[in-house]
Amino acid sequence: MKKKLLISALSLAILALAYYLYGLDLPIDTLYTIAWIIVVLVLLLVGNSLISRQFNRWLPWLRFGKKRLFSHLFLGIVYSLIVINVAYLSFKLLLTSEPPTTVQLAVTNAWGLVIFIPSFCVYFSLHFLSHWQRSELETEKFKKETLKSQLDSLKSHLDPHFLFNNLNILSSLIDKDKEESKAFLDKFAEVYRALLKTKDEDLIPLKDELEFIEAYIYLLKVRFEENIIFNITIDKTKMQKMVPPLTIQMLIENAIKHNITSEKKPLTIDVTSQGNTLTVTNNLNLRPGEHDSGTGLTNIRRRYAYFSDETMKIDKTLEAFRVTIPLLEVETV
Repeated sequence: MKKKLLISALSLAILALAYYLYGLDLPIDTLYTIAWIIVVLVLLLVGNSLISRQFNRWLPWLRFGKKRLFSHLFLGIVYSLIVINVAYLSFKLLLTSEPPTTVQLAVTNAWGLVIFIPSFCVYFSLHFLSHWQRSELETEKFKKETLKSQLDSLKSHLDPHFLFNNLNILSSLIDKDKEESKAFLDKFAEVYRALLKTKDEDLIPLKDELEFIEAYIYLLKVRFEENIIFNITIDKTKMQKMVPPLTIQMLIENAIKHNITSEKKPLTIDVTSQGNTLTVTNNLNLRPGEHDSGTGLTNIRRRYAYFSDETMKIDKTLEAFRVTIPLLEVETV
């Protein structure tokens, strides 16, 4: 864009010179004025471009927004006034024998204020807008890349205590009941097979998530026996809706982690759907010193932020803790 403007300005200068050389009927003062305007425009374009480059190094927009704005604007106006006056004095002294008068200098600066300063302000505004848009795009890109990085590290999340506890359970079952230990091992393998299957997926159908949860719940029931109760009621028409992998597992894990699970105080977890949302609810019986939050909920919130403007909703009462997540749709091209 700048190169085109420079070429256009030089072309006008050559055209004005041609008019003069071939004796077209134009007053000499008019030709001088045209030449002066062209020279000033070229110098303003080139000079402000250099000023912008230096400011990009000294005071980048992202770090020094306000300081850059006022400093750049002030220096640009000062430079423009200097160019206007120096160019006029040069033309006056080189092409005439009379020194400029006070009135002529005043008229020249008036022309500069009327023509060139607004032109610079337009240039500066376009330059500022361009960098602002670029900064917004870079910020958004950085945000998406950060969320993507977090997503890659979070979506394979599974509490390491889960692995340790289930290996201990499997070890004890082998000595007690080989058939049950084999069934437990099959479900254990199914859980990790699902983890490997979805580790490269950003979203999976709700149907696949629930199949994984079925195996996961089997392991929990063996571990906690009748001390944990699950009620799952899902609208069959929502099975092709999408969720980030392990979302329901994290919500169940969060409930177990922060609440007492015992024969006297069993933990009840309900998984239900309503419209385009899914809700996981557990009764509240917090462990001493615990609070009903954790990295799992932060994990889910960040993952949804990457895919949708719809957010996870948390509702807490004295008796229950409820988390509602949106069921997503993926647009097909």
